[in-house]
Amino acid sequence: MLRARYHKHTLHFRQAAGTSRGVLHSRDSFFLLVSDADNPAITGIGECGIIPGLSFDDRPDIELALEELCRLIENGKFPEKEWLNYWPSIAFALETAIIDFKTGGRKLLFESKFTSGESPIAINGLVWMGDSGFMLKQIEEKISEGFSVIKMKVGAIGFEEELALIRHIRMNYPAESIEIRIDANGAFQFVDVFKKLEQLAAYSIHSIEQPIKAGNPQMMAEICRYSPIPVALDEELIGIIPDDDKKRLLDIILPQFIILKPSLLGGFENSYQWINLAEERGAGWWVTSALESNIGLNAIAQWTATLNNPLPQGLGTGSLYSNNIPSPLQVENGFLDYKPEAPWQLELTGLNQD
Repeated sequence: MLRARYHKHTLHFRQAAGTSRGVLHSRDSFFLLVSDADNPAITGIGECGIIPGLSFDDRPDIELALEELCRLIENGKFPEKEWLNYWPSIAFALETAIIDFKTGGRKLLFESKFTSGESPIAINGLVWMGDSGFMLKQIEEKISEGFSVIKMKVGAIGFEEELALIRHIRMNYPAESIEIRIDANGAFQFVDVFKKLEQLAAYSIHSIEQPIKAGNPQMMAEICRYSPIPVALDEELIGIIPDDDKKRLLDIILPQFIILKPSLLGGFENSYQWINLAEERGAGWWVTSALESNIGLNAIAQWTATLNNPLPQGLGTGSLYSNNIPSPLQVENGFLDYKPEAPWQLELTGLNQD
């Protein structure tokens, strides 16, 4: 018989995290724990984390849904796929908790050369929004730390200021040494998006994520068709569940890239579906974490390592929090590394006291 419970953990940002939707100072994560009632030492852990204003299941009754899930599991049942489609963050937590449980509760969900410490994953260095001085400081820090790919979030300060920061990077670092990715988080307006894209294109930009708000597929299709910069869909994928809807979206927009956030898309199986559909249409892709603690980041990174995608991934959020869970994950010289000898310290979250 399985035992199931969940544990709420509020993560505190070391410094305010600015996005085009506002500023985050903390966020709640819920850890789903699944164990054998006769052998509770083996416990699988999955993370359900909600991003306000972004997650499809950003709803006030999420804890009631977690309670319902735990009751089902302890009664020897699992929720129907339709129910999980309604709660993609919970679906991700359940999928990872079950995989972890089946592999012995060691938080080794997908063993590979990454988890053995032999093959770290190349990642981008993320520059959060803020005033231009704060963003410039982050850019210099990321480059000095060895990142060869800089991802800049834009849309919170004036576009001319953001353009000046990008110009600064290019004046000092050619495209051959530093790749620039832009994440607009839907901040641009369609009326002037092409003007902004033309200005950005002068600085050899690798790609731009979600230039306009999600939910405007015809407009996004026109942007993808005529943009001088390759376009990556991000928020556009959230909440699109049936395979036919996924196909229809990609066939209308025909993006150059899609970005996969398993915790927002309902887990790894759904993310695999997006990858297959994108590749069938000639689109590239990479994987990005979504402000998870090291529990969620660990699962996503291990899964990503099995995909053998040569592009730098977006998996570097672990250092954002002052009370994250110490783990084998470390960022070094622009890579996410796994140190097998480093222990997990779950007791710091109170998980071992439930």
